[in-house]
Amino acid sequence: MRVFQPAMRISLLWCCAGLLLGIVVLIQLKLEQHSGGRIAKLEQLRLLPRGEVLRPALLGYHHVGADFLWLRVVQVLGDRVVRDQDYEWLYHALDVITTLDPKYVYAYEAGGTVLAELAARVDLSNQLLEKGLAPNPNSWQIPFKLGFNHFFHLNNYRRAADYLAQAARVPGEFPIGPPLYTARLAARLYAQGNNPDVALEFLAGMLDQTTDEKIRGQLMRRIKRVSLERDLQMLERAVQQFVETRDTRPPSLAKLVEAGLLAQIPHEPYGGEYRLDSATGDVTSSTHSERMRVYRSSDSMASEGDPE
Repeated sequence: MRVFQPAMRISLLWCCAGLLLGIVVLIQLKLEQHSGGRIAKLEQLRLLPRGEVLRPALLGYHHVGADFLWLRVVQVLGDRVVRDQDYEWLYHALDVITTLDPKYVYAYEAGGTVLAELAARVDLSNQLLEKGLAPNPNSWQIPFKLGFNHFFHLNNYRRAADYLAQAARVPGEFPIGPPLYTARLAARLYAQGNNPDVALEFLAGMLDQTTDEKIRGQLMRRIKRVSLERDLQMLERAVQQFVETRDTRPPSLAKLVEAGLLAQIPHEPYGGEYRLDSATGDVTSSTHSERMRVYRSSDSMASEGDPE
């Protein structure tokens, strides 16, 4: 009889886990029938018990529970019923998931990106990503995304560089370890954080890591806007050099090319043109009258409305 006791206990645990899962599914189906389906899914995630409470109830199947809840999150995000200003439910669900499975790296990565770039909740994004640092020391993506948040949203070059340096120290070759540009980008952030070329390199790195089409579209819009600022700064420097060497302002941008200060006039990324006010020496774009700061929080992707 004693020989069969361990097997019986295992079978009993499986039965309990199956019963628990069956009850959860049944409750969810009932909620969806009475609450409109999609909205019910969001409310289920909003009302989830804390991970510390839920984990022991899953009888050791907390990894399965984390996977199940992550699929629910993906379904709700894909249903397009989420209000732009209401992402508290998402942070709560991700907090539960990462408490059930602290090594769920993708939940930190993807969730942190959505919270920062689509929800404009950089505070919640950073809280989630910071939570993932200690249990995932071999993830370079988590500190990389923290660096991105501090650079573009918080205007804190030093913290951004620190996180990039942390990402660069993760051992291994890409994709297990960080891309080769991570260490170079960290060094450039320490030295010249407000340089548009640094911002463009950072954006390119983020784009390489992103598969979600909506977020990729946001990143591409940011790349165009930063490219515009880079061009304007380059043209302004050339105008200043012209003034310093000739003691007069150039009558046109074409004169900068003739003087050998530029190889060519760059193409305006929005299909417009760059213009020079010969009386003042100011360089402007025909499509954007307002200049941007590369890192300004009000330029966050969630609020950008630039034309394509």
